Amino acid sequence: MDEGSARGTHHVQSLERGLAVIKAFHAGSPELTLSDVAKATGLTRAAARRFLLTLADLGYVRTDGKYFALTARVLELGYAFLSSMSLPQVVQPHLEKLSAEVHESSSVSVLDGTDIVYVARVAVSRIMAVSINVGTRFPAHATSMGHVLLAGLSAHDLAEYLRQARFDALTPRTITSADALRDELERVRTQGWALVDQELEEGLRSVAAPVHDREGAVVAAVNLSTHASRTTAESVRRELLPPLRATAEAIEGDLAMTPSIRVS
Repeated sequence: MDEGSARGTHHVQSLERGLAVIKAFHAGSPELTLSDVAKATGLTRAAARRFLLTLADLGYVRTDGKYFALTARVLELGYAFLSSMSLPQVVQPHLEKLSAEVHESSSVSVLDGTDIVYVARVAVSRIMAVSINVGTRFPAHATSMGHVLLAGLSAHDLAEYLRQARFDALTPRTITSADALRDELERVRTQGWALVDQELEEGLRSVAAPVHDREGAVVAAVNLSTHASRTTAESVRRELLPPLRATAEAIEGDLAMTPSIRVS
C-alpha cells in the first residue's frame, strides 16, 4: 500500500503541500527562488508559485520578485512554532538577570513587516498605558528595538519598509518622515545601539541593542525601558546601556552554540 492510499478520506492534500512550502525554508536556506521551492517540495513551478503568492498575501512570506523568505508572522501559527525556535527560552534567563541587576523592564523583539513583535519580556513595573505581553506589536519607527532592527536591514529591505511604513506621530517627539528616520538609523548603525526618548508614549524612555546571529546579521533586539521621571537620557546611556550591551553579547553567545535555533 503506498503512502497516498494509507491516508484517510479526511486528508487535505493542498494543506499538506502548503505546509511543505513553509518547511522548505530553514536555517541553511532562509531565502529560496521559485525553482528552489518547487524542487524541495516536488511541486510544479506553477503550483509552487500559487502557494508562495498565497502565503505572501497572508503575510507569512515576503519576496523581492526573485527570492522568497518567511516572515515573523509565521509565529502566529501558534506557540508551538515559537517554542520550536527556542528563542524565548534562550533569552528569558538573560532578561531576568538583566532586570534584576538594573531594576527595569526588559524585552526581546523581532521585526514583522512595519512592526516589532515581542517574543520575550520581564516586566519590573507598569510604565506604559497599555499592557505589554509576548505577541504585543508596536510600530517600528517609534521604538528603540524597531530602530535597532531597521538599522540591521539590507538596503533593499529598508527601502521596502520605508515604502510600506506609516510614520504616525504617536507623541510630539515621534519621527514622522522617512528622511528623518534614515538619518537616525545611520546613527544607530554607527554607534551600535538606539535610544528612543518619549517617541512611543509620553514619559517612556528605552534603549535597545541588536542581537546578531553567527553570520553577523541582526535577528532580534533587546531593550530596557524606564520612566522619564526616574531617569534622564544621559543616565540611561551611562547606567543602563553597558549592562544591556553585555546581555546582548551573552545572548549572541548562546545562539552561536545552538545553531538549530531559528529567530527570523
